[in-house]
Amino acid sequence: MKEHPLTGAIGAEITGIDLRQAISDDLAGSLRDALARHQALFFRDQRLSLEQLKVLTRAFGPPMRLPYVQPLEGEPEIIRVLKEADERGGVFGGDWHTDFSFLERPPAGSILSADVIPPHGGDTVWVSQAAAWEALPAPLRQLLTGRDAIHVGKPYGVKWAPPAKERAGASIKMSRGDPRADAEQAHPAVIRHPLTGRIAAFLNPLYVTRLDGLTEAESRPLLDLIQQHAVRPEFSCRFRWSPGAVAVWDNLFTQHYAVNDYQGHRRLMYRTTFAGPAPRELALSGASRDN
Repeated sequence: MKEHPLTGAIGAEITGIDLRQAISDDLAGSLRDALARHQALFFRDQRLSLEQLKVLTRAFGPPMRLPYVQPLEGEPEIIRVLKEADERGGVFGGDWHTDFSFLERPPAGSILSADVIPPHGGDTVWVSQAAAWEALPAPLRQLLTGRDAIHVGKPYGVKWAPPAKERAGASIKMSRGDPRADAEQAHPAVIRHPLTGRIAAFLNPLYVTRLDGLTEAESRPLLDLIQQHAVRPEFSCRFRWSPGAVAVWDNLFTQHYAVNDYQGHRRLMYRTTFAGPAPRELALSGASRDN
C-alpha cells in the first residue's frame, strides 16, 4: 500500500492494493489511519461489486442506512447516485456540504464507487476543514470555540424546501416535506479529530441556520464569511473520476461538492456511509468562548 498525496492540504491516491480481495484487520487499520491523515482517499481501477463495496465500508466503520433517500432495492445500505443523460436541473450533492449533519449522529464518512462516468465533467471537489481552521483568523476561531451550531434538514423539510428546478432529478428518489426535518439539531461548532488531534469547524452551509446565542440574521454574515474562507482552493482537491474509481472521505472534517457540468451524459455511482463518533463526542474538552 502506497500513499500519493494529491495536494498539500487534503487527499491521497492509494496504490498497491486490490480492494476486491479480502481486507485484513491490519489493512483496515492502515486504511483508517490514512483516512485520518489525508481526510480523503482515492483508488483507481477497482470495479467493486456491491458486496465488495459493503466489505470496504465495514473496514472503516459500521454501515449506516440514511433517511430521506431511497436505497437500492434489496440493499438498504447502498444508494444509487444516478443522473441520466436527459435529466436537467440540479444534481445530488451539488452544493458545498457535509452529509446529513442535521442528524443526531451524522455519518463519520462516505464511500463512492464509480460505474458509468461521462466523457468529461462530473468531478467531485473536497475541502479540508482542518486546514481551513488552521488558517482561520483568530477572532473567528474565538467566536466559534465552545459554541454550538444549529443544523436543520432543509431540503427534506417544509420551511426551507428548495425550488423544484434546483432539486436532483428523478433518478434519485428523496422524501420531501417532512416537518420532522425542520427540527433543530445542535452540534459543537468546533471538533477535534480523535486520532490526529487536528481541529476543524463543523459547519455546513446547506444545513446550518445559526450559531447558538445569535439569531439567524446575526449569524448569516458570520457563517457566510467563514464558509467563503473554508472553501478556498488551497484547502481543496478535485478528483477526476474514472470507471472503477473509489473515493472514501471523512464526512465530519471535510466538505464536498459534486460538479454538475456533464449535461447530456449518464453518470452512475454507488454510495455507502459508515458510522463513527458523534460530533458531541469530538467537542474540545474544557473549551470556552474565551480561549
